Amino acid sequence: MSKKPFYLTTAIAYTSGKPHIGNTYEAVLADAIVRFKREQGYDVRFQTGTDEHGQKVEIKAGEQGVTPKEFVDSVSGEIKKIWDLMGTSYDRFIRTTDEDHEKQVQKIFRKLYDQGDIYKDSYEGLYCTPCESFWTESQLVDGKCPDCGREVAPAKEEAYFFRMSKYQDRLIKHINENPDFIQPESRKNEMMKNFIEKGLQDLCVSRTSFKWGIPVDFDPDHVIYVWIDALSNYITGLGYDVDGNHDPLYEKYWPANVHLIGKDILRFHTIYWPTMLMALDVPLPKQVFGHPWLLQDGGKMSKSKGNVIYADDLAKYFGVDAVRYFVLHEMPFENDGNITWDLMLERMNSDLANTLGNLVNRTISMSNKYFGGDVVNKGVDEDIDAELKKTILDACKEANDKMDHLRVADSLSAVMSIFKRLNKYIDETMPWALAKEEDKQDRLATVLYNLIEGINIGASMIKPFMPETADKILSQINAEFRSFDNMDEFGLYKSGSKVTDSPEILFARMKMDDLVAMVEADTAE
Repeated sequence: MSKKPFYLTTAIAYTSGKPHIGNTYEAVLADAIVRFKREQGYDVRFQTGTDEHGQKVEIKAGEQGVTPKEFVDSVSGEIKKIWDLMGTSYDRFIRTTDEDHEKQVQKIFRKLYDQGDIYKDSYEGLYCTPCESFWTESQLVDGKCPDCGREVAPAKEEAYFFRMSKYQDRLIKHINENPDFIQPESRKNEMMKNFIEKGLQDLCVSRTSFKWGIPVDFDPDHVIYVWIDALSNYITGLGYDVDGNHDPLYEKYWPANVHLIGKDILRFHTIYWPTMLMALDVPLPKQVFGHPWLLQDGGKMSKSKGNVIYADDLAKYFGVDAVRYFVLHEMPFENDGNITWDLMLERMNSDLANTLGNLVNRTISMSNKYFGGDVVNKGVDEDIDAELKKTILDACKEANDKMDHLRVADSLSAVMSIFKRLNKYIDETMPWALAKEEDKQDRLATVLYNLIEGINIGASMIKPFMPETADKILSQINAEFRSFDNMDEFGLYKSGSKVTDSPEILFARMKMDDLVAMVEADTAE
């Protein structure tokens, strides 16, 4: 039986500088989803990458005395390095300077022009350079850019425009007929009320005021603007071809199951992108999911505020999987999450060192102490065992259900509840007391078997979220990864297996003073 395809993309990171933890969160979130989907039996395609053209890049490259291409090669390389460090299992890391992408973008632009969906005019408005966006006076907030709050300046230039207004009614109809198209629900209401129902304007899709972009092949004074360039990556990365000579990847994986993006760029993905696809006669993605922001002490992270935290720094202090756990656990479905040093330390000590790490270490140590590391199911069950087994298997079902609705933090919490229940089971069964009674040795063996089996299930379920940790646990208990197809049965761990005689500490407790000392030492360098 062939596997069902599942195609997920992230927004492509803009190459104006190093990505902070808020940017990195999206890549980790996407990775947890696709790893989970793979274990659920889907044929997954995961695409991420970098958006590399535009005025900001041209300016920054000039400031550094390098060419724009040299600049984006460096920044894109750094972004890819961080995505790799965080364990993101993408299938393609696309760059908008890739030759296959640039070629198709030119063909897309020409097709839309030839069929009358792009026309030439001139644009006069208020321009925000950081956002590369034109605004009308009425769209400004306190006289400033509504997206980033920075100053805008009057600008006028000749440009090509996409007839976005032509597709307004069709877009509204699609959104109304496909309630899951924009998620969460609150984001859909916001898009409809604030943008679509107010009436769509035609969209500026070329520029002449800078050169760093894909040229309009029939009018080389113009470069193709970000909307057509960057957004098209979702199909060009699969081998979409305007002339219909598509790569089999496109035929297999499009339309995308999920475009995973930050809530601040929802407008581009739920208005600009769908109307372009309609004009191209290409099916729309099944869902656009606008995730919340990861905030630093309650405020959006920005380099200008000096409140930026970087993923590679956090990984150095806490380890990659601890950082993955933190950003996935702290982000609710709709509301913004908060990242603070105190909260990270608390999660490290409470959830990871204590609930997870201590459980694995204690269980392996008791298996070695009482039975020389042999784990044998003697079948001496008590009522409490049935409740333990049911709780664990129910948690697996819940984790699957939550992930099907992209409630990633809730799915991770369901998995963590397995480890919490196993810790409670140790307190309830008191293996150290059983060890003192000669006639309770088979019961003790059964208790330890149940603990190891529970850990086997929990480690397998947590692998999409914390892949390195899961592998370490499975290795220490001498267990195979448990397929998600087998999460409805308790007792599959091979009786008679032997755990390691030297368990490794998975997560060490940390003190704030030690953390502060490490951060200060790095800052002083």
